[in-house]
Amino acid sequence: MTRIRVAVLLVVTAALVAVTTVGWSRSVASTRWFPGGTAAPVSTPEAAAAGPPKRLRIPALGMDVPLGTVGLDQAGAIAAPKDYAQAAWYDGGTAPGDPGPAVIVGHVDSTNGPAVFFDLPRLRTGDTIDVERDSGTVRFTVVAVRQYPKDDFPTAEVHAATPGPELRLITCGGDFNRRERHYTDNIVVYAIVV
Repeated sequence: MTRIRVAVLLVVTAALVAVTTVGWSRSVASTRWFPGGTAAPVSTPEAAAAGPPKRLRIPALGMDVPLGTVGLDQAGAIAAPKDYAQAAWYDGGTAPGDPGPAVIVGHVDSTNGPAVFFDLPRLRTGDTIDVERDSGTVRFTVVAVRQYPKDDFPTAEVHAATPGPELRLITCGGDFNRRERHYTDNIVVYAIVV
């Protein structure tokens, strides 16, 4: 019994060291790790699309919207899009379809009602996300949808370097703090190239 516990402890410790050392989303023996301990096979598109992203399509949500761009705000965080009906690609990072985690952000709502990413939490594992670029469309598959407190957002985890193309869709979630006029959480959708 003691040998089994020691063996299990060694395996778990080795896995934690590998994930900590390599990064949870890096390739480990042809497997990419995702939040919640799930794993997905590494896939790389045969020919990556070129040019900036122009449109975002999410069939499961009936979404087909143009993509704007955002940079960093004065606090050094990714800025929010100015248009509540439009999603925006963070152009200081990876382009969707290139190796690394591309980030697209959008508002959940406004004073007038739902915004572009209102239904984002409805996405499920296996749903597809298409990003149109100048030379073609890159298709991603959702592998996880997570909710994180804004005051404990896992920046290193969300933006960690990846060996292949990945996508992060980010919006607000959780409860709305009326006094401070913002949501308490962020919703992050993780996706990999099909």
